[in-house]
Amino acid sequence: MQGLRENKVQFWLLVAANLFVGAVLGSERGIMGEVGLKWYGIESIVAISSFVMAFGISKAVANLLVGKLLQVFTRKKVLLVGWVLGFPVPLLLIYAPNWNWVIVANVLLGLNQGIAWSSTVIMKIDLVGTKNRGFAMGLNEFAGYLAIGVSAYLSMLLLHQTNSPFWSFLPSLLAVLLGITLSTVFIKDTQHHVTYEARSSKIAYLRNVWIDTSWKHQNIGSTTINGFLNNLNDGAMWVLAPTILLQKMISSEETALVIALYPMVWGISQLFTGMIGDRYCKKQLITAGMLLQSAALLLFLSVNAFWLLLISAVLLGLGTALVYPSFLSTIAENTHPDQRAQVMSIFRFWRDSGYIAGAVMVALLIHFLSAGYTLFIIALLTGLGGVIAQLRMCCTMKVLWKSEIC
Repeated sequence: MQGLRENKVQFWLLVAANLFVGAVLGSERGIMGEVGLKWYGIESIVAISSFVMAFGISKAVANLLVGKLLQVFTRKKVLLVGWVLGFPVPLLLIYAPNWNWVIVANVLLGLNQGIAWSSTVIMKIDLVGTKNRGFAMGLNEFAGYLAIGVSAYLSMLLLHQTNSPFWSFLPSLLAVLLGITLSTVFIKDTQHHVTYEARSSKIAYLRNVWIDTSWKHQNIGSTTINGFLNNLNDGAMWVLAPTILLQKMISSEETALVIALYPMVWGISQLFTGMIGDRYCKKQLITAGMLLQSAALLLFLSVNAFWLLLISAVLLGLGTALVYPSFLSTIAENTHPDQRAQVMSIFRFWRDSGYIAGAVMVALLIHFLSAGYTLFIIALLTGLGGVIAQLRMCCTMKVLWKSEIC
């Protein structure tokens, strides 16, 4: 039987698993630029962006691979594969003799994040059914991104206090070990819930899953486009934010707080934005979220005061929180249960390809423009995504303002 209350134990175990997945990623999110400069002599933004490219490529491929793996193996087995691939990551980062080892670690990190995170998302959707899907996705992303923010802040503090990458990545190793234990011993497979839901589903099958998911379907395709643009700006901020904050003469402690606050707000806010998506039009939440992100990036570029930079981080987190659970819920509610895992994997492939695009854009544009102008262009592209959602999508739920009903 599906339902959040009926499957609460397994659901919360999956939330905990995703918290550990996020913690692994967060440990390197705020410090790799500094680590690259101080310990490996990597001075160029282009070179530093290479680890984001490696992460983005491997995560995008892993997301696509999940759809294929789930046609052969159970959900639980695929989740365990994700954790096995993540186990070497903190060890490689701790003992890496050169920057090439860091790149290898980020390839494995991308595989871990793509496979393990996708698995937890799909398994939660299997469990809860249609009634509380937005809330479930909000909780999932809350756990993951709150863990990213807390882990990022902790790793930055450890790096600055100990002046050694060794201690900064130990929390990541602990998170991997806890995630493997939880997934092996306590989490159960959810395939039978999908079989149950498919018997009564009235959603039509997509004719061409790849084309419909990538762009053709007005709701699913528009969601995919916005997912791509959302992660494009996130990947660019990952590379550019420390440099821009340094140019603004912000201290290392203040930089740590600004960088960590964004994913923390992103994570916490999804507790509420996911529930809003269960009641109101997801098209409008995606439109509002993308436009708010664009405005937050422009504010981040235009101010120098620390408190205003904190506000920009909060607004960026809120904007992302509006869209992230709405992305996942929109995909789920427009897809037949039998096709859901495949559609979700294609969506997440394109969404996380945004990391690659963001890093590549930074690497190319930084030769001709400043870091600020590069991020300005990315802010405009983010706003364009909101416009696309408003013009192209339709509403399947109660609307907040006048909008097209499917």
